[in-house]
Amino acid sequence: MDTSPPLSPTPRSTVRRGAARARTDRAELHAVLDAGLVGHLGIVLDGAPVVLPTGYGRRGDTLYVHGSTGAATLRAAAAGAPVCLTVTHVDGVVYARSAFHHSMNYRCAVVHGTARVVTDPEELLLGLEVLTEHLAPGSWSATRRPTRRELAATALLALDLTEASVKVRTGPPVDDEEDLALPVWAGVLPLRTVLGAPEPCPLLPAGTAVPDRVLGRRA
Repeated sequence: MDTSPPLSPTPRSTVRRGAARARTDRAELHAVLDAGLVGHLGIVLDGAPVVLPTGYGRRGDTLYVHGSTGAATLRAAAAGAPVCLTVTHVDGVVYARSAFHHSMNYRCAVVHGTARVVTDPEELLLGLEVLTEHLAPGSWSATRRPTRRELAATALLALDLTEASVKVRTGPPVDDEEDLALPVWAGVLPLRTVLGAPEPCPLLPAGTAVPDRVLGRRA
């Protein structure tokens, strides 16, 4: 059971456009983040906005992102530049009777804040475990741990989820009343992401079975 406090909007995280679609339950924020694999990290770099895709993982109300210590975006975030991370799921294409009212059904989380550089060795390993388990559950305990050299080349940032918003659209199109009689099909075309069959590395010994931690993702 999620016992986190509800979302408390700030000037940056208050949903103004389509405010009726805003959600205030922090559990919904967690659900949107947990269902995704790729987030987009936005930051101002050398006076210009930069938005890059990134993997992430959540533990409680902390979001972990990582990358190379040589990455300019992570260095800027580590130096205290404000960041914005978004995760979006498109659940369907909404067909309306007018071009204007075509839309998408979606779930979107937006997190604002200042990232914290993780330097504590225990939290560094914990954060990397969180990232690994979010991407590929069961893999942290089944694979080799990072070496000192790998850890030295990795920057891990922690982003608090205090300042965040969630916006969701569901349901059919919202057409103007005068358009309802038009002979135009209207409705929703659902969009889903489906995992395919595992494709073994060609260097695996012949007959190596696919582990349950991989097969379980398709269940």
